[in-house]
Amino acid sequence: MVPLTDTLARRAIERSVGDRHAEYVEEMQRIIDATYGLIERTGGLDPSLRDILRETKLSTQAFYKYFQSKDELFLVLLDDGRRQLLDYLAHRMARANTIDGKVRAWIEGVLAQAKRTDVAARTRPFFANEDRLADAFPDEHRATIDLLIDQLAEVVDRRDAEAVYYLAFGALHAHLTRRTTPTKTETQRIVRFALHGLGDA
Repeated sequence: MVPLTDTLARRAIERSVGDRHAEYVEEMQRIIDATYGLIERTGGLDPSLRDILRETKLSTQAFYKYFQSKDELFLVLLDDGRRQLLDYLAHRMARANTIDGKVRAWIEGVLAQAKRTDVAARTRPFFANEDRLADAFPDEHRATIDLLIDQLAEVVDRRDAEAVYYLAFGALHAHLTRRTTPTKTETQRIVRFALHGLGDA
């Protein structure tokens, strides 16, 4: 039989760890939200660590408790943004009844990221810093791309899905860099081009 003191001690430890875990999650979320807020408010592509800490009212030591570098924070933000995008695209695709319709919904959903001011402001820095993040975290960076390609590969061949990914995200990258929005005509042209290519595959 386990002594009562051991049971109570274990419960106390688990409760303490649980409380700290909730506190850590809250602090990390504060850093993420503050960085998003800085990017949206200032339009800056690379907020300084000093500005992030000032926004969160956390110390440098607190920041490095969660992230090894500012690049790692950006990687977390990139992953968070792409997972939100995955949910958004999945919702759009679910409303389509045909393969062509799902591909259309996916492409239109990707390009829609440049049309909403708040989403574009959050997304732009990651395209601007993408090469740096890819160099620093190649496996993690590739994993976020694979998630989006895999989503489209549920309805078309994966190699075709990869081609459509680079087509759509290439157009999105251009618009975010130029701070422009894709027109309905341009979006339709990209969709037609992709569907034509898939039909010839």
